Amino acid sequence: MDISLIVIIAIIAIIGIFLWSTYNGLVTLKVRVDEAWSDITVQLKRRADLIPNLIETVKGYASHESSVFENVTKARAATISPDVMNHPGKAAAAEGEFHSAMKSLFAVAEAYPQLQANQNFLSLQAELTDTEDKIMAARRFYNGGVRELNTKIKQFPQVLFVRSLGFKEREFFEVADVAAISEPPQVKF
Repeated sequence: MDISLIVIIAIIAIIGIFLWSTYNGLVTLKVRVDEAWSDITVQLKRRADLIPNLIETVKGYASHESSVFENVTKARAATISPDVMNHPGKAAAAEGEFHSAMKSLFAVAEAYPQLQANQNFLSLQAELTDTEDKIMAARRFYNGGVRELNTKIKQFPQVLFVRSLGFKEREFFEVADVAAISEPPQVKF
């Protein structure tokens, strides 16, 4: 066997192994990002399921605040709409609106000391805080996965061919008003 033939076979094998490894690495990262987004949507749904109970509890004490309840209901619906659940950018915008609406709801709740002592309200508030913490953790995990995937896609030599394999950069889940979501909504006693 000729030495040049061995060198050509070795080069082809190395290129094949590189392509195989790169493709499998990108698939792994893509699946990890998809899984992380799924975790976020689960937590958003969990939070959305808590909101009607919270509204009903507050409504029992402050039924005349209908515009606040309507705003919270609309913001809740926006966070779980199918269009939003499939687009991190739209989800981030909906999150900002949701947190503003929740601040209004808790501002109403602060005016009613009996409500602040209501065990159901306190329990719902604790569940909401726990869920917000889980959303933040899921968001960090998702954004970390997106960072890894986007970096791998942009690196040389992958940048030359990965888009033709169907891989594309993913959008981060970033909220425009970071201060609005830096802490879960809380009622101060």
